[in-house]
Amino acid sequence: MVTFDPNRPDFLPYGLTCVRWNPSPMRRPDHHNEVELNFLGSGWVSYLLGGRKVRLEAGRLSVFWAAIPHQILDYAPKTEYFVATIPFSWFLQFRLPEDFVQALLRGEVQQDIAASRSRVDHALFSEWENDLRASRKGMAEIVMLEVEARLMRLAAALPTATVVKRRQVALQGGGLNKVEQMACWIAQRYTEPLTVEQIGEKVGLHPNYAMSLFKKTFGTTLIDYLTHHRISHAQRLLATTEKKIVEVAFSSGFNSISRFNEAFRRACGCTPREYRLRHDYAG
Repeated sequence: MVTFDPNRPDFLPYGLTCVRWNPSPMRRPDHHNEVELNFLGSGWVSYLLGGRKVRLEAGRLSVFWAAIPHQILDYAPKTEYFVATIPFSWFLQFRLPEDFVQALLRGEVQQDIAASRSRVDHALFSEWENDLRASRKGMAEIVMLEVEARLMRLAAALPTATVVKRRQVALQGGGLNKVEQMACWIAQRYTEPLTVEQIGEKVGLHPNYAMSLFKKTFGTTLIDYLTHHRISHAQRLLATTEKKIVEVAFSSGFNSISRFNEAFRRACGCTPREYRLRHDYAG
């Protein structure tokens, strides 16, 4: 069984993995640039994901983008679960519905609405664990195909599922790698003052092309993506600390309290103060 190591370097990638975990109190959030799949065989786990509290129940597949800071708040005794991680660049090449992918990019957790596939999913995760541990030639590709098929089935079963175009990410000349580098760099440095020019320069692209490439892949702008990370960071601070709101604003990467308030209200539908009153997990 694996537990979270609080000393692991921040944003260190896990790669393609599938292992059994025992939950443990997390002294700090974890974040890494993979899509994470959780499947609980028993018990339950409560996460603080970004700034929202999410409870994962046994028997229901749950998926989220792990670049959003996530931290275990509480869990049931004797909880055991599988954690699978999928490199983000690989995930972007899956043939998944656009609305499903965009929900993950916004920091939402996508969960099965029922536990009807519990027995099948348990067997599937067990097989992935064994296949990846064996390191036999070709097994990683087989696991990835099965993960893609399972996520397609999850997307189709969700209540909000709609008939949408499949994602067509066909970027030549390392374009996908450039986009992932931008996403990763922003996720690591969103609390710093960043500009589109700096982001483009970091990956060797003209700012205009960087913005176009990012929008083509993610369906959102670089600035909106950056703001999303900052808002998620602010939500976590508001919910778990007693920092003054002006401190939260500047700690999250905003350069003025007015811009912070405007962006927060637009994203959350309430003021930072109202959010804090509704989501107090510190006590």
